[in-house]
Amino acid sequence: MVERRSDEERIAALQAKIETLRNKASSASRPDQAVMREAPKIHKRLRDFAQLANDNGRGDVANSIVAFIAGLDRMIQTAPEAPRRPGARRSAESSDWADR
Repeated sequence: MVERRSDEERIAALQAKIETLRNKASSASRPDQAVMREAPKIHKRLRDFAQLANDNGRGDVANSIVAFIAGLDRMIQTAPEAPRRPGARRSAESSDWADR
């Protein structure tokens, strides 16, 4: 016999679905969406290469690849900054060293 879900369970499921759709919509509006789409592919290839290097006695190469993957993951998770205009002046806070 099929058990019916309670109202609370149905509400919780719908809220989870709403949150998933919100995350998907916000990620779709990123200007670097193509990069986000390709990142898992390059991540897998790099992991495979690191394992190959480790299996063939090149732990130094494997460690470098793993460190690169970690840095790449951090960069991908952050939203891209707006591009800086050439010749734009810096704010007063960042250029206060020039006043000394």
